Amino acid sequence: MIARRRLLAAAPLLAASATGALTAPARALAPAFPSRPITVVVPFAPGGVADVTARSYGRLLADSLGQPVVIDNKPGAGAIAATQAVLKAPADGHTLLLTSNATAVSVHLIRRLPFDVTRDLAPISTLGFFELALVTGPNGRFHSLAELIAWGRANPGKLTFGSIAPGSTQHLSAVLFKARTGLDAVIVPYKGSPAVITAARSGEIDLGFEILSPVLPQLQAKALRALAVTGPKRFELLPEVPTALEQGVAQYTVDSWNALAAPVGTPAAVIERLRRAVQDAAQNTALRASLRDLGVKAQAGSPAELQALLASEIKHWGEVVRVAHIEPE
Repeated sequence: MIARRRLLAAAPLLAASATGALTAPARALAPAFPSRPITVVVPFAPGGVADVTARSYGRLLADSLGQPVVIDNKPGAGAIAATQAVLKAPADGHTLLLTSNATAVSVHLIRRLPFDVTRDLAPISTLGFFELALVTGPNGRFHSLAELIAWGRANPGKLTFGSIAPGSTQHLSAVLFKARTGLDAVIVPYKGSPAVITAARSGEIDLGFEILSPVLPQLQAKALRALAVTGPKRFELLPEVPTALEQGVAQYTVDSWNALAAPVGTPAAVIERLRRAVQDAAQNTALRASLRDLGVKAQAGSPAELQALLASEIKHWGEVVRVAHIEPE
């Protein structure tokens, strides 16, 4: 009887010991995340909107997650090198990719991508959205889109639009504008944003298509005039500039975006930890203000929302690429 009582008394201790023995290996197989620095691979050069957005979030993510966040710039057409670097890394959340609308466009511009962006990447969250401005010189002859469109229809083939390289968001936005308005206009390609700005300022082109970040200082200094912004509503730092939609250009909105993704197979708990950290960072007042000054609206979301956005963008820009008759390389 005494022996039985002793056995019953020891049973909880034995159970606890057995449980510990079972869970210790499990804990060893699932170390706390993150356990080392996190690398965000950015498929664009330093200093651009994507790079600055990644670095702005990176500082806050490092504070939230307790590990440094390192930005690794790997620019290149189609983001192939950047994406491959991430897909070759362990799917543990320590190597992430900055994705964008360029990720969607690349599906249609590169004939044989060595990966499938919808199958091989696990979405985490959007970081921010940024639109374009349609700009002209300070002494340009057009003072509204309606005026430009009316003149262009009366003078087919004489309007000139400027953008950076064919296949870029800026170029495809100009193509989409032509399709939505029915204008016969010449799109002049330039090597970079500074060249587009110079051409617009001098009157070399009638209208420049450029993301807000590089043209905001020019607009604020009155060196350029914006006839429209391409977002669904007016940009808060340019409240006097109407959207293209407001001016009668139906179904014409262009919102570029940046987001974070991980290799597919990354544990759901890790994705959720990263999503929460991005969500918290997106609410940071200082981050929102600094990105707004670059023309970026900080905005986080769920993996499902980002997955839907990517699918929608792939379909949308595929149609624009076909209208532009751009052959994949």
